[in-house]
Amino acid sequence: MLGAICGDIIGSWYEFRNIKVKDFQPLFHKGAKFTDDTVCTVAVADALVHDLDPVVTLQRWGREYWSNGGWGQRFNLWLADDNPQPYNSWGNGAAMRVSAAGLLGTSLDDALDLAHRVTVITHDHPEGLKGAQATAAAIWLARNRKNSEEIRQALVERFGYRLDMTVDEIRPGYKFTESSKDSVPQALVCALEATDFEDAVRNAVSIGGDSDTIAAIAGSVAEARFGIPDDIAAKAWSFLPVDMRSVMTALYEQAQP
Repeated sequence: MLGAICGDIIGSWYEFRNIKVKDFQPLFHKGAKFTDDTVCTVAVADALVHDLDPVVTLQRWGREYWSNGGWGQRFNLWLADDNPQPYNSWGNGAAMRVSAAGLLGTSLDDALDLAHRVTVITHDHPEGLKGAQATAAAIWLARNRKNSEEIRQALVERFGYRLDMTVDEIRPGYKFTESSKDSVPQALVCALEATDFEDAVRNAVSIGGDSDTIAAIAGSVAEARFGIPDDIAAKAWSFLPVDMRSVMTALYEQAQP
């Protein structure tokens, strides 16, 4: 989960200022901040850790941190609605917020069920659901010591994603999109090709596009593969208010080893 938040913060500066290089400096730009991706990630974790209705937690956290911006137009309306309903979203917002499902799942099927529970309330389009479940599956598999090729094969077989491209092949022509089918596979490649956590996030930022969300997805999987270096974790933690830290602490206490 902190991996997703690291990716969100690091990628935030570049979402509308795309770069196509990996060696950007510093890793955390002075203009970096946590965005709606972090808020929604915490909201989903809050629901799963405390067995709450994810509609309630997403609306509560979203309204509390509305000013952080970045909300999609339809999700923004959903947040404000007193009777919110799924809106057939095929976007990547479900995948970027789902990491707690991969961390808390007691089995792969359980992780997929948790991902479905927190996704279908907004992203009930098949592509939106697929993106969230594929991300949760990648996290669960990585935490259970599957290597990158085993994870890649499992995701291709279960979800039908094309994951045979490389980051260098993706980068030149990749453009901004919020479509799950055109951003989740790319984010997964960034994580699976990486040599360590930082490399995964740099891969994600370097392809351009929806940088904070792609880096959040890649970061969530990379955390499960590699862990997070202490200096990067501490820097991301320093951006977060106390209420978010409390949810994260509770999640890691409950997550399967």
